[in-house]
Amino acid sequence: MKKILITGKNSYVGQSLKRWLSYYPNGYSVDMISVRDDIWKEKDFTDYDVVFHVAAMVHKKEKPEMEGLYFNVNRDLPIEVAKKAKSAGVEQFIFMSTMAIYGEEGKVEQKVLITKETRPNPKSFYGKSKLEAEYELDKLSDDSFKLVILRPPMIYGPACPGNYAKLHTLAVKLPIFPLIDNYRSMLNIEKLCSYIKEYIDLKVEGIFFPQDDDYVSTSQLVKKIAEENGKKIYLSKLMGRLIKLFSKRIKLINKVFGNLIYEK
Repeated sequence: MKKILITGKNSYVGQSLKRWLSYYPNGYSVDMISVRDDIWKEKDFTDYDVVFHVAAMVHKKEKPEMEGLYFNVNRDLPIEVAKKAKSAGVEQFIFMSTMAIYGEEGKVEQKVLITKETRPNPKSFYGKSKLEAEYELDKLSDDSFKLVILRPPMIYGPACPGNYAKLHTLAVKLPIFPLIDNYRSMLNIEKLCSYIKEYIDLKVEGIFFPQDDDYVSTSQLVKKIAEENGKKIYLSKLMGRLIKLFSKRIKLINKVFGNLIYEK
């Protein structure tokens, strides 16, 4: 039986993975701990095969005075957890990073493709702190301490926070939404959990770019959310054309309707 410790008790991904692995009661034992204070430092890691670090500062409007906090939580903390895990003999450390390390937000009617050769160029505190954590964690990796770095795109699923939650709110409240054909790499939470289970089972190491099999259109995703909630929403081509006219001036439009994909 694999013993897994998830560091980040309030994480949506962590809670989802624990629930997912509970369907295999004979294969996995999963514990979750909070790392918001120093109590976690007293936790004995020696019984665990895998530590999955998901605690992070995210989904907040960044202000200059928050830079130190972002780096403390997203860089320094995972490094400290990883060092403790390695000294305890943990075999595999999985770090939840982000697509944001590339600094891309997509562009309307332009293809933005990220490949394995694309160089990271983060623009936000969130992206910069995650990338620096990746660099430092890589220094700890060796044959006895396998490092897995996940760089997922936007994650979606029931009760998912962040940008998906905002789309969900729009889908259930608006009677009409712009129709714009775009392509986004996204990742269903259940598919992510399935990927993580596979990474654990195979004892892999390296950088991974999990995503859904098919690219997703923002407009079609909103329509699907509305239908799942018993709502009707009309996708307007006219509204879509009007929105496109302002895409070069308004950053938010590109963030919502821009093309941004991982290479398959």
